[in-house]
Amino acid sequence: MARGICLAVAAILATTAARAEVKIEDEYKTNGFAVGCQAYTFNRFSVMEAIDKTKEAGGKVIEFFPGQRLSPDNPGQKFNHDADRGVWEQVRRKLAEAKIRPVNYGVVGVPRDDAGARKVFEFAKYFNLRTITTESVESIDTLERLAKEYDICVAFHNHPRRPRDPNYKVWDPNFIANLVAGRDRRVGACADTGHWVRSGLKPVECLRILKGRVMGVHLKDLKEFGKPESHDVIYGTGVSDVKGILDELKAQGFEGNISIEYEYKWEDNVPDVTQCIGYIKGYGK
Repeated sequence: MARGICLAVAAILATTAARAEVKIEDEYKTNGFAVGCQAYTFNRFSVMEAIDKTKEAGGKVIEFFPGQRLSPDNPGQKFNHDADRGVWEQVRRKLAEAKIRPVNYGVVGVPRDDAGARKVFEFAKYFNLRTITTESVESIDTLERLAKEYDICVAFHNHPRRPRDPNYKVWDPNFIANLVAGRDRRVGACADTGHWVRSGLKPVECLRILKGRVMGVHLKDLKEFGKPESHDVIYGTGVSDVKGILDELKAQGFEGNISIEYEYKWEDNVPDVTQCIGYIKGYGK
């Protein structure tokens, strides 16, 4: 990444961005950060179990993903924006019981058409989410319009670069920075630090490129740098510079959620997730 281009883009973002309107209450923060789990961490389990496991690990917020089965008793029922309100209400009651705040939903495809996109935003409104996470860059005009109408943030997520697919561009923070520059303040990025590391990018540098537009973070520490097959490890034991990431987020006045998306030890990862949350509890102390 050319330093001059990066600094220029960051300057544009800094002058056009502002804090998102939707806030996550302080009671759901840990050491200044809204920390919890991306439910995909527990994708071998149901959404009801994911809520329990998030609580067990010490998280206070949760980010849903579309299509997780509802419960052990009802595995055929999927939880997403297409489910009926009765299903939504079951999850809302579970969240209230566990005292876990839902904050985000994704990665979800959002169509260009108004009716299809509104289904996603109505889901987010029902759960009082701060952000919808997507990679549907082709729908940005619809997303921006509805972000303003619903006062809900939209964050473009990054998976690793795809060398055989030059049309896949959201892995590059410069692409996302240029995509959202000049857009409404509620349109920004969901920074997946692990996928940046897999792409051979340094997360702190990427965050600086996106300064003022980071709406949420999928925080990962990886075992090896620049290797697509590298797996998650407990924060502070890998190559991702988690302290530097937290330092940068703090310096930017970050107000979004940090989702632990631990894609390893799928059947029994609560102990590792607990240690990751413990790292954030001890950050700066």
